[in-house]
Amino acid sequence: MKTKILLSAALATGLASAVTGQEIVLGMGHTDYSHHGARDGVLIALEYTHTPFYEGRIFSTRLAGTIEVVETGDAFLGVGVSGTWTLQNSWFIEASVLPGAYVEAIQLNELGSTFEIRSQIAVGKRFNNGKGLSLGLSHKSNASTGYVNPGVNAVTLRWHIPLG
Repeated sequence: MKTKILLSAALATGLASAVTGQEIVLGMGHTDYSHHGARDGVLIALEYTHTPFYEGRIFSTRLAGTIEVVETGDAFLGVGVSGTWTLQNSWFIEASVLPGAYVEAIQLNELGSTFEIRSQIAVGKRFNNGKGLSLGLSHKSNASTGYVNPGVNAVTLRWHIPLG
């Protein structure tokens, strides 16, 4: 299973390098499924954020997409909107809402439907070279559109790599 995750991450990183845009974010963390008996696991994430379509003095908004794979084989693919607040001393807060498709590998990790929405908030710091490091907290839920809605939370350490 770990080999599949590593191969998926390598493939996704290779594909992402061919994409032009604002930023690639690589993340690694851990999941916490709400359903009793579900199997938590290590999460690997690849996120792409496009050039902002709105830029204010301290806030910008852009389109974003993510691929997330858990060591249990569960996977999520989502596309949506991400916003960034620029703070003092190169700190930032990022929030995103990415609806998408979730596929569980084991029955106990089912979230109630294929349609799930990942919401995330992260706090980070930019370095002089433009790269950054952030800590993100995310939640996936079907917003009660499925027959059950147990949800899954994750904490992720994220490495931001500007493109271009």
